[in-house]
Amino acid sequence: MATQALSLSPRAAVKRPIVVKLGGSVIRSGALADWLDVIAASPEPLVVVPGGGALADEVRACQSELGFGDPVAHRMALLAMDQLAWAVAGTRPGFSVGATEEELQRTLDQGQVAVWAPYAAIAGRTDIENSWRLTSDSLALWLAARLAAPRCYLIKSIARKGTRLGAEGLAREGVVDEAFPAMLKETGITSFLLGRDDRQLLAEALAENTPCGGAIV
Repeated sequence: MATQALSLSPRAAVKRPIVVKLGGSVIRSGALADWLDVIAASPEPLVVVPGGGALADEVRACQSELGFGDPVAHRMALLAMDQLAWAVAGTRPGFSVGATEEELQRTLDQGQVAVWAPYAAIAGRTDIENSWRLTSDSLALWLAARLAAPRCYLIKSIARKGTRLGAEGLAREGVVDEAFPAMLKETGITSFLLGRDDRQLLAEALAENTPCGGAIV
């Protein structure tokens, strides 16, 4: 993956938000409301990054049928994430969609949970790979670096195994995208993988502002 140094502009006086990536399968599951309860109760500022889920899968199917290239599919998958951002934010008060760092920060300043719609910030960038190797997992890390986030949590509908997990192995198993290991190394963001039964782990980590099990190395 071709990469460039990330240009960060952290506001030193502002408490940095934690990034929580909600897998598309989680968003479409019956557990979404319970995860959002944990997120809404967090005393820490949070930015939620939605996966593309079934909408991104439809993009893949459409690409296979019509034959357009990966750059077009990449933009369509970003729009899928945008749609699920609006869906998540629309389920309850106190969640607001933002596209840019400034919009997300304004939401956080109002004491709300920010939900990222990435298309406006990502589409057309030349420093981010426009292929299926890079999906919402890596984009969550990219955003976390832009926001100088202390941690990033990846929530997926899986039965998580172990407490220390290797990014390369997770990529090989298809748990995270192929570009994730390189993005993790580039950004240096402390990241954690949480499975479908780990809501209490996240709640405790957010309440105490501490890491939890499932560290990705």
